[in-house]
Amino acid sequence: MNDNLKTMLEGARRSSRMLNRMTDADINRVLLKAADAAVAATDSILAANAADLARMSKEDPKYDRLMLTADRIASIANDMRSVAALPSPLGVTLREWTQPNGMKIRKVSVPFGVIGIIYEARPNVTFDVFSLCLKSGSACVLKGGSDADSSNRTIVEVLRGVLLSEGIDEACVTLLPPDHATTQEMLGAVGYVDLVIPRGSSRLINFVRDNARIPVIETGAGVCHCYIHSSADILKAQAIVTNAKTRRVSVCNALDSLVIDESRLADLPIIVENMAAKKVEIRADERAFAALDGKYPYLSQADDSDWGREYIDYRMSIRTVASLADAIDHISRFTSHHSESIVAEDEAVCDTFTREIDAACVYTNLPTSFTDGGQFGFGAEIGISTQKLHARGPMGLPEITTYKYIISGNGQTRNP
Repeated sequence: MNDNLKTMLEGARRSSRMLNRMTDADINRVLLKAADAAVAATDSILAANAADLARMSKEDPKYDRLMLTADRIASIANDMRSVAALPSPLGVTLREWTQPNGMKIRKVSVPFGVIGIIYEARPNVTFDVFSLCLKSGSACVLKGGSDADSSNRTIVEVLRGVLLSEGIDEACVTLLPPDHATTQEMLGAVGYVDLVIPRGSSRLINFVRDNARIPVIETGAGVCHCYIHSSADILKAQAIVTNAKTRRVSVCNALDSLVIDESRLADLPIIVENMAAKKVEIRADERAFAALDGKYPYLSQADDSDWGREYIDYRMSIRTVASLADAIDHISRFTSHHSESIVAEDEAVCDTFTREIDAACVYTNLPTSFTDGGQFGFGAEIGISTQKLHARGPMGLPEITTYKYIISGNGQTRNP
């Protein structure tokens, strides 16, 4: 580890101990002040963001993720205020009991310490991670991508200015250099970083999982399906599919694949018709292609590479199935365990789908676009976990704490 990085990580570790001395009222005051500072710094943040955007093609699917606007900054500030209003996740007694010898044991929620985040062209993540980590008592070490480096540095300057004004060690939000060598060193920072969370493409997540020597929570990669059952209401299906696909194509909860029961192929032109206005390209299997041929303008035939593919673009695949069992088999084969949805009026079918589909979030008669910490009432999120250990789904405050046991007694000693 080079000396500069070691100094930065030592500072983050030092600041994490200082955070243990802050009260929830102190933390909330800082978060509210940071929200106001973000809005006040809108012009400088947007100027830095414009410099980042100028280096990226508008045709790049990541462009929308990278872009900040005054409205988006105002929304981010409101998310920070929402986090401040949430109950503290720290010091919560999760379980307590007394042993026969009178020894009292409490399981209590505590901070992780130092949480590292590796993310790509998402400068809003800088705000989200700062607010959630501060509220949960942890320092954050941020490793953003070069695409958003100007934006991230300006945002961190704003946040550190607030911390300094409150007499708080600014190292509790530390932005590392954006180069790949730093990523590799961070992943080996045993004793400095307690947990690393990657947010971005499946390539990034796989790299972190395969190279980290510190604990990892996998997040982000979303191959999302929506199954239209034979009992589906056609207008619900149309609204759900359109919203899931076109609300924001660059986010991980966007719909990638429509799975449709063969009995509803005649309804397929109606289900997808509103997506033509957004020029969504549909990659359809043979039967779905025949149902849409001449009725949908942006149509092509799917091949094997379209199944299990996260498009992050105005593209969607369609797969025809013969039954609920076939739909579950297809989704189970190609899912990334992020978010899956069914549109059906048959409650028994919905129950079977939710029981058998293995994903962090499983929806009935709703779009996958709701997979979001804010939509779940978490204030904000640090990511969508697609694994099963420790945390799963949108990760809010409780998911970025750990716990310890506090044991008290009155001089008892252990017998052989």
